[in-house]
Amino acid sequence: MKITIVGAGNMARGIATRALAGGHTVTVTAKDPGKAVRLVDELRGQATGEGRIAAADASAVDTADIVVLAVPFEAAKQLAAAYGERLSGKVLVDISNPVDASLEALVVAPGTSAAEEIAEAVAPGTRVVKAFNTTFATTLIAGEVNGTVLDVFIAGDDEAARKQVADLVTSGGLNPVDVGALRHARELEGFQLLHMALQIREAGHGWASTIKIVAP
Repeated sequence: MKITIVGAGNMARGIATRALAGGHTVTVTAKDPGKAVRLVDELRGQATGEGRIAAADASAVDTADIVVLAVPFEAAKQLAAAYGERLSGKVLVDISNPVDASLEALVVAPGTSAAEEIAEAVAPGTRVVKAFNTTFATTLIAGEVNGTVLDVFIAGDDEAARKQVADLVTSGGLNPVDVGALRHARELEGFQLLHMALQIREAGHGWASTIKIVAP
């Protein structure tokens, strides 16, 4: 698949690493083009899979199968609206966690989620999927925590879009968990708020833990 990642921060690095491991074509675009180029150069030198990676301007959105908004919530919402019809028919992945600076609360209203607000902002026909919000960048780069493969929880109203994201996750060596409709992004964002808060407490996890469902 052709994956365009918007953003060049740590999460962009982690998701690009997994996509490259899966053999996909990855394009990175960012507000700071130089940062995108530096990230691509680093990942090109580290890649071990068959995937290819390049930096580009925002036109990379037009040719993508999946567009990943690897930016904070407010920026993701603004970009989703700004791209407009260019996203129609595409899978748009929201990875954001709408948390306040203290990691004590969500900044979206009760009964909604960042993903649902983004879905309201996009052009008709855009298939919004929540994914990767419960995985930290360092764990994505490794693909596991202490030998345990990461779960990637996926929510979206379009079943085919969820399947497409699940295929991306599987190809990168991770385990997709399809939780159903986009409204379940509320729960995903809620338990990631707790997960994030645990990182900064005394004897915290140092942003190196993961959320995993273990079943017989």
